[in-house]
Amino acid sequence: MLDVVSLGEPLYEFSALPDRPGYWLQGFGGDTMNCAIAAARQGARVAYLTRIGADAFGEDLMRLWRREGLDVSGVAVDPAAHTGVYFVTHGPRGHVFNYLRAGSAASRMSPENVALDTVRGTRFFHTSGITQAISSGACDTAFAAMHAAREAGAQVVYDANLRLRLWPAARARAVITAAMALSDLFLLSIDEAAVLCDSDQPEAVLDWCQHKGVRRVALKLGQDGVIGCADGRREHVAAHRIQAVDATGAGDCFAGALMARMAAGDDFWRALRYANAAAALTTTGYGAVAPLPHPDAVRRLLAGTA
Repeated sequence: MLDVVSLGEPLYEFSALPDRPGYWLQGFGGDTMNCAIAAARQGARVAYLTRIGADAFGEDLMRLWRREGLDVSGVAVDPAAHTGVYFVTHGPRGHVFNYLRAGSAASRMSPENVALDTVRGTRFFHTSGITQAISSGACDTAFAAMHAAREAGAQVVYDANLRLRLWPAARARAVITAAMALSDLFLLSIDEAAVLCDSDQPEAVLDWCQHKGVRRVALKLGQDGVIGCADGRREHVAAHRIQAVDATGAGDCFAGALMARMAAGDDFWRALRYANAAAALTTTGYGAVAPLPHPDAVRRLLAGTA
């Protein structure tokens, strides 16, 4: 049995180097893909479900996934569409994304052309609001996969990953609220919560999540760490003080590390502390995938020896 299956859109990445104007670091990104690789680097058995174009970017992504040990049997190549691309620039308010993803192969997903049998053979199924925002077909596919996972007894992990550039706020709220009700673990940031439930007060946000029927919540507070909520218990895990240069992919790493550790037998609280440390390490390098840490680095940070 697989530990983690993630479904969504992969992207080819060009990241601007602040100290070298005009130079772009080539890499890879996409929230669900970052999560899948993060989980695999922590030792989980991971499959990724998506569609890529029959192009050089798609070929590079396949090589990456095989190097990282992902099960790619559920990756389909679409000869009539391209692989999505995005650009990351850095400014005084952090990183800024620009995308070339309209009509991408992943946006052409549907419940009929995605391997839902793979979803039925995992412990944890993961998808996100970004996946559901890229097209109506991808949205339907994510819902179908969540239902398939629940019927098979897998735990559903849903990351809000709200991007208002991709869809109107009203639709985002409606879809994300429906999806979180199907999840066993809901991940969101305090900034996303302000849009979804009109509050940026952590206790009120957690009350809202529990009112919607979510069993466990990880509320990410950025530089202030994370608050976990499960079984009537709420606990704040402080952020690690490190030299951060790029927050791209930190939340995705958090999700992947959290699932990997729970699949390995950690309880939610122990896994939460581990994921918090893994996400912090991700911010110490540029790009979404390259800085994703391995277990030895995470354990050193947790032990205070990093």
